[in-house]
Amino acid sequence: MKKKLLFVAGILATFSAIAQTGRLTPEKLWQLGRVSIDAVSPDGESVLYGVTRYNLEANRGNRDLFIIPADGGQVRKITAFEGSEYNGKFRPDGKRIGFISGESGSAQLWEMNPDGSDMKQVTNIEGGITGFYYSPAGDKLLFTQEVKIDATLTELYPDLPKADARIIDDLMYRHWNEWEDGYYSHIFLVEYDNGAIKGEPLDIMKGERFDAPLKPFGGMEQIAWSPNGFLVAYTCKKLTGADYAVSTNSDIYLYDLQAEKTTNLTEGMPGYDMNPAFSPDSKFIVWNSMEKAGYESDRNRIFLAEPGKADRHEVTAGLDQNANTPVWSEDGKELYFTSEIQGTIQLCAMTVGEEKYRQITDGAHNINAFEQTKKGFVVEKVSISSPAELYKLDSKGKLEAITTTNESILAPIAMGKVEKRMVKATDGEEILTWVIYPPDFDESKEYPALLYCQGGPQSTVSQFFSYRWNFQLMAAKGYIVVAPNRRGLPSFGQQWNEDISLDWGGQAMDDLLSAIDDVKQEPYVDENRLGAVGASFGGYSVYWLAGNHEKRFKALISHCGLFNLESWYGSTEELFFANQDVGGAYWDLNRNTNTSYQIHSPHKYVGNWDAPILVIHGEKDFRVPIGEGIQAFQAAQLQGVPSRFLYFPNEGHWVMGPQNGLLWHRVFFDWLDRWLAE
Repeated sequence: MKKKLLFVAGILATFSAIAQTGRLTPEKLWQLGRVSIDAVSPDGESVLYGVTRYNLEANRGNRDLFIIPADGGQVRKITAFEGSEYNGKFRPDGKRIGFISGESGSAQLWEMNPDGSDMKQVTNIEGGITGFYYSPAGDKLLFTQEVKIDATLTELYPDLPKADARIIDDLMYRHWNEWEDGYYSHIFLVEYDNGAIKGEPLDIMKGERFDAPLKPFGGMEQIAWSPNGFLVAYTCKKLTGADYAVSTNSDIYLYDLQAEKTTNLTEGMPGYDMNPAFSPDSKFIVWNSMEKAGYESDRNRIFLAEPGKADRHEVTAGLDQNANTPVWSEDGKELYFTSEIQGTIQLCAMTVGEEKYRQITDGAHNINAFEQTKKGFVVEKVSISSPAELYKLDSKGKLEAITTTNESILAPIAMGKVEKRMVKATDGEEILTWVIYPPDFDESKEYPALLYCQGGPQSTVSQFFSYRWNFQLMAAKGYIVVAPNRRGLPSFGQQWNEDISLDWGGQAMDDLLSAIDDVKQEPYVDENRLGAVGASFGGYSVYWLAGNHEKRFKALISHCGLFNLESWYGSTEELFFANQDVGGAYWDLNRNTNTSYQIHSPHKYVGNWDAPILVIHGEKDFRVPIGEGIQAFQAAQLQGVPSRFLYFPNEGHWVMGPQNGLLWHRVFFDWLDRWLAE
C-alpha cells in the first residue's frame, strides 16, 4: 500500500511539474479577470471593486461588481447584469451602493444594498449619464452627461437629409479616436432623497462648449465636492479650436451651490491643473498642477489654497518627481499620492505644513490606485509578472493580498525571471533596464532577444502588466526581452524626463542601442537573432532604428509609429505636444531652429532600411494618423524590404476589440518567429 501511495504521489508530482511549465499565451491573457478598485465603505470595513472579463466569441467585455472585507475574507459578487456595471460608490450613510448600468437601455444610476439585494434604478435621464457623486450629506447628486450644443448638418440644411459631410472651421475637430460631434460633457446637480431624485437637474456649465472632465482620459477624479457640501470643484479646459490644440491650460473651477456662481481657482496658472481634493474640514483644497502651458509631461506638482483666497503655494516644492492625484488623510494632516520612482510606481505621503515627504511602499511593483481604510490602505498592485489584484497595506508598508481573482489561471503558468540591470549609456549615465527571461531559461543555450522601445515619449517603463505589450508573454514565446528606461522617461528626475525634447533621434536612440548592445554580449543571447518592437513613440523609435541600426536587427515591428515628422505635424491634433517635443511647425524657420525635421525624422533614413518590418496602424488613430503607417509600409515595399501591413479600420491608437487584440498577437508573433526562429 505504501509503495502504491508513493507511486500515486510521484504521478501527481509529475503532473504538477508539467502544469508548472505551462506558458502564458495570448488566449490565456484574455481569460484573466481585470481587477480595478471602486471605493471603500464609509466605515472603512468593506472594499467595492470590479472585475472585467472578456468573451472572445461575443467579442466584448463585461464588468461586474464585487465586495470584500478590507482585511480580506469572503468575496461576494453583487451584480450580474448582462452589461457592465461601473463607477460604484457607497452612499454616505453606507446603507446603499450606487453604480452606473445600461441595463435599462441607457447608462443610468442604480442602487442596491451592500450585499447586492434590492437593486433599483434611480435615474431615468434622457441620453444617460457618464459618472456621478453623492453629496457629502447625501441630499444631492452630481452627475455628468453629454449635452448637445452645436447644430447638426441636417439642422443647418434640412433640405439635404442624406448629405454626408463635415463642415470644419477650426482645429480640434477630432481628438485621439473621436470626431467632434457637437456634444460636450457637463456637470449637473439635482436633489436626492433615499433612492429618488427630485426636481429638474441644474447644468452648472449651461451653454458652454467645454468638457468636464477633460476628454478623452479624464474621469470623476477631476471633480470634487467639499465635505461641507457648499462647493463643487471641477477640471475644465475652457479653450476651443486652435487655442485648445496648442495649449494644455486647464483650470480648477469652483462652483458655489448657494450663490450659483463659478470662479476660477487657478487663474494665471498656465499648465495642466486638475484632480482637486478638499481637506476634511473644507478649509483647503489641493490639486495637481503643471507649470508650462504646452508641456503635457511636465512635473506633476501638488498646490494648496484656501477657497476664496488668492494665496496658492506648492506643497511638493523641491521634490524631483511626480506627485499624482492627491488624497487627504482622514485627519487632514497628510496628503497621499502615487509617484514614479526608479522604474516603479509607489504610494507616498507629504505632511501638510511641514512639507515633509515619505515613501510608504517600496519594491518591484506599481501601485495603480489606492483607498484609505480604518487600518491603512487597500491598493491596486501590479507587476511585470502579475496582473492587478487588491492588497491591504498597513502603516509599516507591509502588503498582503486580499483578492486572488486570477489564481486558478496563473497557478500552472511559469513566469520568467525579471532582472533589474543597470546599463552604461554613451554619455556615462546609467540606464535602468528590465530584462525578462524565458520561463525555462538555460544559460547554456542561445536565445533571440527583443529590444522593447517605450512610447510616450515620456512614459515610464515600469512594472506594468500590459494586455498587449506583455513582457512575460514575449518571454514565454522564447525571447529575452530588453526594456530600457531610455532618456525621456519619468521616475529618474525631471532633467532625465526632459532630455527627450528636441532630441528624439539623439541620446534616446543611443540609450536604446546601448541597452541591446549590453545584453547581446551575454553568451546566451544570439546576436544574429535580435528584434526591435514598439508603439507610438516606440513605433517612431523602430522606424528610426530601421535606418540607423547598422544591421543589428533581423526583425522590426512598429505599431502606430511616427514616420515622417512633417506630415505628422500637419495631421495630428494635440499640437502642444508637437510644439514642445519637436520645436514647432516645420515651416516656421524663425521658431524651428532645432534639427527635429532635418535629422530626427525616420523617413530621412528610409534608404538604409534592410530589416524585415511589420507595420501596424488603426484608421481611427488621430494622434498618429494612419498616413504614417501607410508611408512606412509603402517605402518598405518599393525598396523590396520584406514587410507586412496589419491595418485595423475600426481601431485607434490602441487595439481595444478582443478578437482584434488576439489577431494582433498572432500576427505579431508570427512575424517575429518567421525571422528570428532558429
